[in-house]
Amino acid sequence: MLMESSLPARLFPGLTIKIKRSNGLIHNATIRTVSLEKSCISVEWTEAGTTKGKEIDFDDVASVNPELLQLLPTQPKDKLPLQENVAVQKQNRRSVNSKIPAPREGLRSRSNRMSIVSEVRITAQENDMEVELPVSANSRKQFSGAAGLPRPSCPAATDMPLTMVSEEVEEQVQVHSNRGSSSANTVNTVRRKSCLVKQMERMKNKREEKRAQNSEMRIKRAQEYDTSFPNWEFARMIKEFRATLECHPLTVTDPIEEHRICVCVRKRPLNKQELAKKEIDVITVPSKCLVLVHEPKLKVDLTKYLENQAFCFDFAFDETVSNEVVYRFTARPLVQTIFEGGKATCFAYGQTGSGKTHTMGGDFSGKAQETSNGIYAMASRDVFLLKNQPRYRSLGLEVYVTFFEIYNGKVFDLLNKKAKLRVLEDGKQQVQVVGLQEHLVNSADDVIKMIDMGSTCRTSGQTFANTNSSRSHACFQILLRSKRRMHGKFSLVDLAGNERGVDTSSADRQTRMESAEINKSLLALKECIRALGQNKAHTPFRESKLTQVLRDSFIGENSRTCMIAMISPGISSCEYTLNTLRYADRVKELSPHSGPSGEQPIQMETEELEASSNGNRIASNFSEEELSSQMSSFNEALTQIRELEERAVEELKEIIQQGPGWLELSEMTEQPDYDLETFVNKAESALAQQAKHCSALQDVISSLRLAMQMEEQASRQMNSKKRPQ
Repeated sequence: MLMESSLPARLFPGLTIKIKRSNGLIHNATIRTVSLEKSCISVEWTEAGTTKGKEIDFDDVASVNPELLQLLPTQPKDKLPLQENVAVQKQNRRSVNSKIPAPREGLRSRSNRMSIVSEVRITAQENDMEVELPVSANSRKQFSGAAGLPRPSCPAATDMPLTMVSEEVEEQVQVHSNRGSSSANTVNTVRRKSCLVKQMERMKNKREEKRAQNSEMRIKRAQEYDTSFPNWEFARMIKEFRATLECHPLTVTDPIEEHRICVCVRKRPLNKQELAKKEIDVITVPSKCLVLVHEPKLKVDLTKYLENQAFCFDFAFDETVSNEVVYRFTARPLVQTIFEGGKATCFAYGQTGSGKTHTMGGDFSGKAQETSNGIYAMASRDVFLLKNQPRYRSLGLEVYVTFFEIYNGKVFDLLNKKAKLRVLEDGKQQVQVVGLQEHLVNSADDVIKMIDMGSTCRTSGQTFANTNSSRSHACFQILLRSKRRMHGKFSLVDLAGNERGVDTSSADRQTRMESAEINKSLLALKECIRALGQNKAHTPFRESKLTQVLRDSFIGENSRTCMIAMISPGISSCEYTLNTLRYADRVKELSPHSGPSGEQPIQMETEELEASSNGNRIASNFSEEELSSQMSSFNEALTQIRELEERAVEELKEIIQQGPGWLELSEMTEQPDYDLETFVNKAESALAQQAKHCSALQDVISSLRLAMQMEEQASRQMNSKKRPQ
C-alpha cells in the first residue's frame, strides 16, 4: 500500500527516470503519460538518432528507481498531484481558520490523540459507513511518538499516506469542535478517502490478475513450443494462423484445365540443412491454386508480426505432392500438342536449391540421380504410348532427342562430349544450332540412357544456397519427325537458379558474369512469354541465347507453354521465395485470360531491366540515380566483355589457321633445289597476314582488359554502397 499510494503521486510527465530494457540495459528515459487505470507509465528516449518508447508498470519503476519511495517530488506545490495538493490546501486552511483552542500544555498527549481516532471510527459506524484507514508500523510510531512536537510542513515521502490520515483525523476534530458544522461533511470527507483506497486496491488486483494471466500464458507456450528455436514466436503465430484456414489441397481426382500459358507453383519440404538449423516453414498451400507466404516482420519497437501475402496460380503443389502428380497437371497435357503438329515448352524456374533438377530430372539418392521418375522420363514414356496408338501409327513418326546446355551465353552439346555449338539464322530466318546432334530412340529406356549421359556433363558450381548448384540452362528436347520433316517438338527446360545481385556482386568475376547472364535470360524469357500471351507480332527472342534457341517454341498458333515455379519453404529463403512468386505471378498476368482484352500495362520496366543483370533491387542507402548509373556501367562492361571475347576467339582461330602455311614453307626448305624467290615471297605474305591478325588480336585483348577493369570497378562500387554505413 505504501508504494501504491505514494509512487503514482511522484510520477508526472516530463520527469526523467531510469528504465530497464529487456536485454538488461538500464538508461534514462522521460515520462510522457501516467495511467492510473493500467497502473503503468509510458516513457520515451532517443537511441541512435531514433525516438523509441515503451510502457512500464509501477512495480518495475519502483524496482529500478528506489529513490522515488524516499524523496518528495521537486515540482512546486501548485503543480503537485491532486492528492497532495488537497492535503496542502487543508493544511493552509487549518492554519488560518482553525477555531480549536490550543491545549494548556504545550504538547498533546497520546491518550487524547487515540481518543480522537476512536471518536472518528464511532462516528463513521453510526452513519453506516465503512472506513478503511491504513495503519502500519510507521503510523503507530506517528501516534505514539513524542507528543507535542511540531509537524514538518513537508513530510517525508515514506510517511505521505500516514500524514494524510493524520490530517483527516485532525479535520474531523475540527468539525466536531464546531457546533455549526453538520455530520454530513464528516461523512462525505471519509467517503472520499474510502473510494480512493478502494480504487487503488482494484488497480492492484487487476495488475496481479494480468501478471498471473501472462505468466500462465508463457508457461503454456513454453510447453507447446521449443523456446530454444531461434524463431519459435513466428512458428507459434504461423500455427495459429493456419488453424483459421480451411485447407482443400490438390488431389489426383481434380480436373485438368488446359491453358495456352499455364503457371504452377511447387513447394518442396525442408531439407536436412534447414532442419539442422531449426528453420521454420513459412509457406502454406491451403488450396489447389493458392499459395500463402508468412513473411516475418519487426515493428519499430521490435514487436514481431507476420505479413501474410497471397498468390494465385493455375495449380499449387504442397510438399507432399510427388513428381507423378506434378507431371499429370503440367507437362502431360502438352504431350498431345506435339502429336497434333505443335510446339510445347515446359520450364522449371526458381532459386538455387529449390528442387528444379529434382522435378525435371528425377529423385536424388546421394549424388546419384534416379532419372526414371523425373518429368523428362515420364514425358518420353507418354510419347511412345501415343506414338503406338492407331490414330498416330499411320503418320510414321520417328522420335529423336537432343540434350544441350546454355552456359554464360554459350551452347554446349551434352550428348557429344560437351562440344561447343554455334547459333545462327539461315536464309529463311530460322534459328539453327549448328553441330547439335539428334539421336534416334526407339523406347523410353533409350531416352533414360540419354538423360543419364547428359546430366553427368552438365555445368555446376557452388552458390550461396547449394554447394553443387546447376549454373546452366539444360534443355532436353523430344522431336517427332515424319520422313525427316519436323512434325512436333517438346522442349523441357531446367532453368539455372536465379540469384540476387546482393549475393553475387562480392564474388569473383566468373560468378558475377554467370549470374548476370542467367538473370538476363530469365527477363528475356518473360518478355517472350508476354509476346506469346498477348499474340504480338514481334517476339524479342534475340535478347538471349535461351530465347533465341527456343524461338520456334514461341511462335505459331499451336504453341503452348507451362512454367513450374519452385519455391523453398525455409524462413531464411523467404525473400528469394517472394521474388520467385512475383516473377511467376507476373508471367501469369500476361496470359490472355488474365484481363478483359488480354493486354497488360507494362509496369516497372526499369526495375526489370536492372534485375536482368544484377538480380533484384538492392536495399541500400544510396539514391536510385546512383544505382541506375552504376548498374548501367556494370551492364555495359559485361556486354563489351562478351563481344570482345568472341572477337578475340575469332582472331586467334585466324592465327592458328596460318599454321599449315608455315609448315609448308618449312618443308620447302628441305628440298635441295627449292626456289629461293618463291620462299621469300610466301614468307613475306605469311608474315604480313600474321602481323595483321596479331595486331588485331592485340587490340582486342587490350580492349577486353579495359572492359574487365570497368566491370571490376562497377562491382566494387555497388558492393561498397550496399554495406551499412
